[in-house]
Amino acid sequence: MNLPKAFEEKMKSLLKDEYEDYIKCFDEARHYGLRVNTNKITVEEFLKIAPWPLEPIPWIHNGFYYDGETAQPAKHPYYFAGLYYLQEPSAMTPADRLPIEPGDKVLDVCAAPGGKATELGARLLGEGVLIANDISSSRAKGLLKNLELFGIGNMMVLSEEPGKLTEYFPEYFDKILIDAPCSGEGMFRKDKKMVKAWEEHGPEFFSKLQRSIITQAAAMLKPGGMLLYSTCTFDPSENEQTIEYLLSKYPEFEICRMESYEGFAQGMPEVSVSKNPDLLNTVRIFPHKMQGEGHYLALLRKGKLEERAASNRVLKGLQKKKLPKELEEFFDDVDWELDAACLDIHGERVYYMPQGLPDLKGVRFLRSGLLLGELKKNRFEPSQALAMCLKKEEYAKILDLPLQDERVVKYLKGDTLDVEDLVDRKAKGWYLVCVDGYPLGFGKLSNQTLKNKYLPGWRWMGQGTY
Repeated sequence: MNLPKAFEEKMKSLLKDEYEDYIKCFDEARHYGLRVNTNKITVEEFLKIAPWPLEPIPWIHNGFYYDGETAQPAKHPYYFAGLYYLQEPSAMTPADRLPIEPGDKVLDVCAAPGGKATELGARLLGEGVLIANDISSSRAKGLLKNLELFGIGNMMVLSEEPGKLTEYFPEYFDKILIDAPCSGEGMFRKDKKMVKAWEEHGPEFFSKLQRSIITQAAAMLKPGGMLLYSTCTFDPSENEQTIEYLLSKYPEFEICRMESYEGFAQGMPEVSVSKNPDLLNTVRIFPHKMQGEGHYLALLRKGKLEERAASNRVLKGLQKKKLPKELEEFFDDVDWELDAACLDIHGERVYYMPQGLPDLKGVRFLRSGLLLGELKKNRFEPSQALAMCLKKEEYAKILDLPLQDERVVKYLKGDTLDVEDLVDRKAKGWYLVCVDGYPLGFGKLSNQTLKNKYLPGWRWMGQGTY
């Protein structure tokens, strides 16, 4: 592979005697990764039903390698059930090493397409809130789909400049992840197009952007909160020197050690101006040292935890209210305790909002909270997002199909289903369709026929074999 001369010289300087090993790894096959959605299934349960051979990624507790030449996990009903996310193994590391606890307020600053956000949201276990932001509204649409597929309802998807968010979220978040836009040097082996992109916009261009983003994020982090910064590049100006810049602007930040792994390389204080020895606690991932692409990670804490008064800028319009009759009738079949104060009704659409949000008037967002469904004339129609948030045991009317049943793929393609073998003649109403006990979406049952309500934009396309 032809690499830019300037890049080769830089890597020789960084790697010294290991440079030849690094160059040799360009001839090796790329690695394919799958991360289990622990919001829906335990790792142990998934391994019992996994349709292909999996090998553990040793530094990610819910991550696995699979053979991307023979397996097609994106063309399997379990993918449509949101049981896993397909992600390059090293890219799983940032979200894994940010210590999320249920109840945290979490921000993913540059979140699309959702590889990190889905893991952060899954680890909240429905408590607290995830704010997933991406400046590109088109990329944010894919982000929203992935979060909904994962069954994450306590979230908002925004599409804003990080600088604008500082006005709304001053010292608000417990945890922040920045997987920063970067020059992509760590992806050269996986994606040859990244080399051309590097020649057009290199480290100098991205390091300015990263310094802006990391200082804006710092202003949104609570005292005592934690920030994880990551890139998929090797250049010191985008890595150690960006952390050094943050520390110069916010000296209350300290670099923290993160859970180690034998393949991790230490950060390099020698490439910084200050030569700060704490930079040794940041992590570099090199593809010749482990089975994954190149990455950099730094975990930081902002000063000491303080007891602070809650902000008085709370979301307006969520006064105590009664559940609409149609919604109440539908939720008679749902084993959830709905708090009417968390309902937000816009026209026909009904949202269930996370608690403790600031007033976000003026922010561009694609989704605020969990879209429960729509209030139509004398009826309520549940959403695809609600179907993905439900567990089988939480809903009264279930059609649970085994994986081998041809109706699984028919349902995912949007076809009407004959289900006379599964229900009696008098059964009717909204049924939750599952595969092996994991929800896929809703259908409307009448006369032992299920009218398909699977979201058209999510449908299975083409011929499927699994």
